[in-house]
Amino acid sequence: MEILNFKDCKDTPIEKFPFKGEQRDVKGTSIRWLSRHGDDGTGYPEYGLRYFTIQPGGEIPIHNHFYHQTMYILQGEFECWQFDFETEEIVHSKVTGPGDFIYVPSLEAHGMRNVGQEPGSFLCCIANVYENDK
Repeated sequence: MEILNFKDCKDTPIEKFPFKGEQRDVKGTSIRWLSRHGDDGTGYPEYGLRYFTIQPGGEIPIHNHFYHQTMYILQGEFECWQFDFETEEIVHSKVTGPGDFIYVPSLEAHGMRNVGQEPGSFLCCIANVYENDK
């Protein structure tokens, strides 16, 4: 068993996220890894729990990944986007707030922006999937 406070975990700024082989700019966003378990061979854990902070106007651009993720909004207001993978057009958009959660299935193109006046934060749980699990 390990018991820590989220502030004990290093707060690391995120500068880029890849999408279609291109590095996209991330704005005003940092991550704290609260837990990690296993190794998927590409730098991500089999399971992970992360604490994100996004400053007002900060944004995570369009991206996707092999793992499933669920985000639980702790504070702030975020506009969350689902994109068409091919056209990169937004196909669904919704503003979320404390108590809301967002599930993103494996490989779905998505992103978000802090649309509030204060820093926002959310927990993000990731779990790897494999071809026979999809």
